Amino acid sequence: MTEPRRRTAILISGRGSNMAALLAAAAAPAFPAEIVLVFANRTDAAGLDTARAAGIEAAALSHRAYPGREDFDRAVDAELRARNVDLVCLAGFMRVVSPWFCERWLGRMISIHPALLPSFKGLDTHARALDAGVKIHGASVHFVVPELDAGPIIAQAAVPVLEDDTPDSLAARVLRQEHVIYPRALQLVASGRVRLEAGRTVSEARTSADVALAVPDA
Repeated sequence: MTEPRRRTAILISGRGSNMAALLAAAAAPAFPAEIVLVFANRTDAAGLDTARAAGIEAAALSHRAYPGREDFDRAVDAELRARNVDLVCLAGFMRVVSPWFCERWLGRMISIHPALLPSFKGLDTHARALDAGVKIHGASVHFVVPELDAGPIIAQAAVPVLEDDTPDSLAARVLRQEHVIYPRALQLVASGRVRLEAGRTVSEARTSADVALAVPDA
């Protein structure tokens, strides 16, 4: 008997390029996650129209209408639960979610960060990587925990840092790999092959089909 697809929401703030990659992957009937909602904290987020064009329900609430971070997060939680959401993907969601929301969705919420965690947590990762002189940079998908960018890692992609790189050129190279590993990470979590357990990422299998590291040629 085929396992039911996990009902998944994507949270965005802008154009949602990673959202588009997730939507494309989930369009395959065999993909273990079904995108049932794209939600934004900005009513003018461009990604909402992208979702609607793909036939996905899109909704938004402005965080500015709420007195505090947790108040907004509780409203978001109500939207998710009204649609029986199982999993949450943060994809360019430019909000630090409250500890309450993290605990509510612990083990069921993942995010992508444009750096090889635990290095370069926070903002301006590409410029900071260049300033640090690293030779390898990349992206990480991780479970969301209350501490920013500190959740257990699910998947990573590494790219070389080139001598003539700028923050923009490096960001573009990393973004292409984000679009590869984020759908892969969602597939692993939605299928149950990867889970959060006792503060660690636990994998049920380590086969060639479960590779969670992408290293492009260039």
